[in-house]
Amino acid sequence: MTFNEIRKMAGGMGIKTYRMKKADLVRGIQQAESNIECYGTERVDYCNEHECLWRNDCLSLNSNKKVGIL
Repeated sequence: MTFNEIRKMAGGMGIKTYRMKKADLVRGIQQAESNIECYGTERVDYCNEHECLWRNDCLSLNSNKKVGIL
């Protein structure tokens, strides 16, 4: 999902998106849906939310962070 698609989704939920980063937008959407605000956090290491819309992106985001540390 592109950044603009995420912004549009968030805006449709009443989330003010001005100057927000992608991770903040996704967490805002998660909060609006009464889900755990976990996108881009270390929770991905033990996440069992296999149907999560953000799962693949979150997994790749966190694997990139770990590679950057090495």
